[in-house]
Amino acid sequence: MSSPWNELLPTRVEVEGAEYAIRSDYRAILDICAALSDPELDGQERAAVALTIFYPDLAVMPAGHYRTAVERCLCFIRGGEEEPPGRSPRLMDWEQDFPHIVAPINRVLGQEVRAVEYMHWWTFLAAFYEIGECTFAQIVRVRDRLARGKALDKQDQAWYRNNRHLVDFKRKYTKRDDELLSPWLR
Repeated sequence: MSSPWNELLPTRVEVEGAEYAIRSDYRAILDICAALSDPELDGQERAAVALTIFYPDLAVMPAGHYRTAVERCLCFIRGGEEEPPGRSPRLMDWEQDFPHIVAPINRVLGQEVRAVEYMHWWTFLAAFYEIGECTFAQIVRVRDRLARGKALDKQDQAWYRNNRHLVDFKRKYTKRDDELLSPWLR
């Protein structure tokens, strides 16, 4: 009898009855997350970039499998969990927040994750879930209260005032936006 505690970290996924190798290193997944939030790309382009990064042998996959392949990719990014029902407020951005995430992950794992040659995304994600009290936790707590329209206490108000640049999501501009704004920013 198979037990979920005995299963290895997946390096392959099943798509429409066929198994495909995946890029499971956390860096590849963070690249996918960056592509998924790239304002230069439309939905189809985001999916194409995600597939290209995630599946090293994408060229052999029939185009009819792409929709399921995207679903498997997103499920993998969620740590193997199905998509939760409903929408919750956006509380983090992997690109923007990485500098504040990496130190507590290093602490949890007892090593510098950027220096390891390979780390499975689910190992990285498990460490992320265990980071505890840190600057990033404070950032998320303030974002959550603001997103839900809840008042900040005096301590959080002061912290937010001094660290707004960490809490507020940076606006990602397209090249076209940059061209339109550049005369005004000189």
